[in-house]
Amino acid sequence: MKPLEPVGSTAKIVLGILFFVLLFAAWSWATFGGYVSKTFLADPLTMLRDGWELFVLYGFLHDIGMTVWRVFGGFVLAAIVAVPLGIAMGAYKPIEAFFEPFVSFARYLPASAFIPLLILWAGTGEVQKLMVIFIGSVFQIILMVALSIGGTRRDLVEAAYTLGARDRGIVARVMLPANAPEIAEILRLVLGWAWTYVIVAELIGASSGIGHMIVDSQSLLATGQIIFGIIVIGVIGLVSDFLFKAVNRVLFPWKFA
Repeated sequence: MKPLEPVGSTAKIVLGILFFVLLFAAWSWATFGGYVSKTFLADPLTMLRDGWELFVLYGFLHDIGMTVWRVFGGFVLAAIVAVPLGIAMGAYKPIEAFFEPFVSFARYLPASAFIPLLILWAGTGEVQKLMVIFIGSVFQIILMVALSIGGTRRDLVEAAYTLGARDRGIVARVMLPANAPEIAEILRLVLGWAWTYVIVAELIGASSGIGHMIVDSQSLLATGQIIFGIIVIGVIGLVSDFLFKAVNRVLFPWKFA
């Protein structure tokens, strides 16, 4: 191995699978060997059996659907607000000076701290859960997009002015195309964070969703169900991440070749 030396696609797949094989082996050794009580950590077979029962007996597919809807609903709302505002902040310094102190302040506020207020304002329905994800995502996207746009190469901007471009054209035809791949990657990263916020939102005042199932399983000491729910979240997140990467490669082949 050498610093920054690329790894072939086959080796990357093999190494990625190898990690999960070793993790599964260590888990099996600890549980089947009796080193960890099944009360605190279910073995893999128990986890799979409990997961099958969740689908067959308890309608877990509906919980998964509700969680996915909440994640993407809150994330899309955040992106609709955050991307244009981030572009405006990055392109125009007076707008940045006006919004950045508040955005920098708000991004340190944990989304979970707003749950009591959101329950008072919106009840325990879907709006409350969407708003938790929105609050957790929107300020991060705004600041990261603003930094990306603000870091546009000055020579590109000066060349556009030399060719007769106007201010609005600089944003639409220089800054946006130059930073679109990075903005797409920002959205991909923040989508991963949105999955953490949805579970927090579902831990309180929810009647459906993966987080709701995990809370119910905790009260029953059903660690197999808890682990299965966590694995389902990871699998869905991994699939969505791969899909996001694939779309980014199609849209920006010169960046993600």
